[in-house]
Formats: sequence, C-alpha cells, structure tokens
Amino acid sequence: MREATISEVAALAGAGPVDDDRTAGPDVVIDSRLASPGAVFVALPGERADGHDFIAAAAARGAVAAICTRTTDAAVAHLVVGDALTGLTDLARGVVARATASGLVCVGVTGSSGKTSTKDLLGQLLAAAGPTVSPEGSFNNEIGVPLTALRVDAGTRYLVSELGARGGGHIAWLCGIVPPRVGLVLNVGHAHLGEFGSVAGIAQAKGELVEALPADGWAVLNADDPLVLGMASRTRARLATFALAGEPDAGELRVWAEDIEPDDLQRHTFTLRAAGAAEASVGVRLRGSGRHQVANALAAATAGLALGLPAALIADALSAATARSRWRMQLCPRPDGALIVNDSYNANPDSMRAALTAVAGMRRPDGRLLAVLGDMLELGQDAAQEHRRLGVLAAGLGFEVVALGEFAEALAGGAREAGGTARVAADRAAAVAVVGADLQPSDVVVVKASRGLALEVVADALASGAGDRTGGPA
Repeated sequence: MREATISEVAALAGAGPVDDDRTAGPDVVIDSRLASPGAVFVALPGERADGHDFIAAAAARGAVAAICTRTTDAAVAHLVVGDALTGLTDLARGVVARATASGLVCVGVTGSSGKTSTKDLLGQLLAAAGPTVSPEGSFNNEIGVPLTALRVDAGTRYLVSELGARGGGHIAWLCGIVPPRVGLVLNVGHAHLGEFGSVAGIAQAKGELVEALPADGWAVLNADDPLVLGMASRTRARLATFALAGEPDAGELRVWAEDIEPDDLQRHTFTLRAAGAAEASVGVRLRGSGRHQVANALAAATAGLALGLPAALIADALSAATARSRWRMQLCPRPDGALIVNDSYNANPDSMRAALTAVAGMRRPDGRLLAVLGDMLELGQDAAQEHRRLGVLAAGLGFEVVALGEFAEALAGGAREAGGTARVAADRAAAVAVVGADLQPSDVVVVKASRGLALEVVADALASGAGDRTGGPA
C-alpha cells in the first residue's frame, strides 16, 4: 500500500472519522507476526482465535493502526468498522481505485485448473515490462485477493489477481475489488463440482470474470474449451483466444502453438504464433513440466500481447520463468537417481489427468512409474466414480498405484480393473513405507491429491529417503 495517513486509511476502510496524521503503511497484515513498522493490522475473526487478541502483539512489532470491530488496550489507532473483512476489502478497493486512476492495469485469471501456474507465468512476464504485483501461492479468495491488492504502491504498473470461486457471484464480487482490464479464463472442469452442482454451473461462475471487463478491455479465452469459448457472448470486451490445436477461428487476437516438443522431463519447447491484433512467431522453451504448461504459457502470452508487449519480450520471459508456488509438478531427484514429482498442492480430475500424462512421459528405461494418489475433494455424488476412472487412467498409463483416503478403494479398484497393480495405504506414513521399501534408482514417483490430504509430507519423505530400505518408515 502506498503510505498514507491513518486518517486516510480509516476513510478508505469505512471506519468512523479518525484525526491522526501519523503515517501508516506500506504493509497491511492479518498475521501479527508479519507486522512491520507502520503496518496496518486487520483483526479478522477465526475458527480458533480472534484477531483482536493479537493487536497488542502487532503493535509490539511496529503496527500503528488496527482495523477492528472493537477497541482494546493496545497502543495503536483503532479503526473501528462493523466487520473486519469488509474493512479489509474496502481498503483494498480504495487503494486499487486510486492506483488505477494513475495507470495501474488489473489482470484477472480464473479456471478450474492451472490458475496458479498461469498466474506465476503471467506475473513474471508482466514484471519484464514493469513493476508487477502477483499473488504468492494461491491467494485467490476473499482474503487473499485484497491482501495481494494491498501490496500495490505508487510505482506498480500491473496487478495480477487469481480469482477462485466457491459459488455463483464470488468472482463478480472479487472483480469489484480488483476491476480487471484483462481477464483470462483457462478452462471449465470438475473442480468443486459438489458445490456448484454441474459443469454448467461452474461455467456460469467462471464467466463472471469476462462480464466484469470494460468495453476496451480484453477477454482472453481458451478456444480449445467450448464452454470457455462460449463465454465470448457474455462480454463487451475485445476478444482474444488461444489454442493448442492450431490457430483459433474466433478472436480479434488469435494465439497458438506450433512445433511442440518435450524433453525427457516433459519440459516443452514450441513456436508461439499470433495473428490479428498482434503478429508473432517466436520460440519458447519452458522450464515447467507437462504439456498443460504450454496451454498456460499461451494464456499468459495472449494477455501480454493484448496489452501491447513485444513478442520477443514475452518469449524471453516465458523461457526464463520458474515455478513460484510450491508443490506443483516440483521435480525432486534423489541422490540414488529416483525422481519424485511433488504435485501435491491440489487435485481434480482434470489436473490429475494432466499430471499423470506428464509424468508418464518421464519414464526411464527399465524403470517403473509409481503414483501415490489421494482423494480429490468436493466432487459431490460423482466422487466414487471419478476416483475409479482415475485408477483406470493411472493403470492405463503404466503406473503402479498406492492409494489413500476415503476413496482409496474405488481408486485402487479402478486400477485393478484395468489390469494394473494397486495397493491401499492406511495413512501417509504407510504410503511412504510401501513406496520406499523397494524404490529403485530408475523409478519415477508422482504424489498428488487435494490439499486436505497434505501429501507433500509423503513427497518430502520419499525425496529425503525416509521409508527406503535403509531409512525406515517415516
């Protein structure tokens, strides 16, 4: 946040009048341990703790003001509001509005899968053109989006926002905080199907991003996904499309990939092509693994071209971009030669398919493919069937499966039905022990499940050698 007086912060946050000319900022935090001199602390309520109990701790670290719903004995200016989260979002909305009036460009990214990886690519691409604020990890909800926006200062040129949704209206509400000039919709899949009820419901929610765009903005749509391309009728913005399957038919700006080639770790090179509002034919060499990363790179490139960035700058930035968020196709080679692929951050049927397909391409001569797979959450009534299909897919790609979680039996059953080998582990420690017991130097192991299963513990243990023949179980 650009430094301001406490009185100005109070006005933006919707607090009562405060007469205090002391300087506040640049940091706005919800964790008292992150408070710095001049910080504004937001006292959010929590399931286990009340932020008001930590105002004094924030003050001890230098915070000068607290957005709160009641006063305390802490030595800070108390900016009292009716709801602390509303105060946070109002402050972010005000900061972004002021910055936008001075030239800030907001870019929003949504989709059922690939949001975080695309956001990371886009953030690095835009940073090559000017000062850019982009979320760390998956700050894509009603707290993460405004907190990210509050990192904008007077010099920020681009703000990238990852926009998640748990229901209809969520993305529209987030766009009210960070009004996008460019909006990327990557795909419509089965993530959170249990909450939306249908894929059509997911598409309706994701399309709220393009509805929020101004007439002189850009809707960047995946032409390979009919549900995404169908959102073109829901926006007044200019249309840009991207595709893996050749030049798209629609769009004022059309972007696609040619000559796609993987290396032995499934890191792809391709020729980035563009036609229409911008022309391009440049080579890109990605550092991330998986063919799906080509689609993510195309989405980021399309946004960059729509914003007028040179194709050569875009290609160089994409080729230099690294993974900024943990546990997403993270390659962890062991000293003995075995490769652990930690893709444990989250999972849904589409991202599982992408990860397994990518890792299958990493198979070494005389080596095995192993997959430690856990539950894909929030799939509703189709959960058991989707896990069975996942088992069939894994076996068909040549993986030996170790399954754990509520739907482990369905997953393992699908793998066995397809003629594969599958074992069920009682918990994470058991999964480490099963895989580590006979892991060979030429083996490749992928670890993936929804966030709730915390399978990064398994990936880290396997990468460190815990549970192998010499290390014993984790």
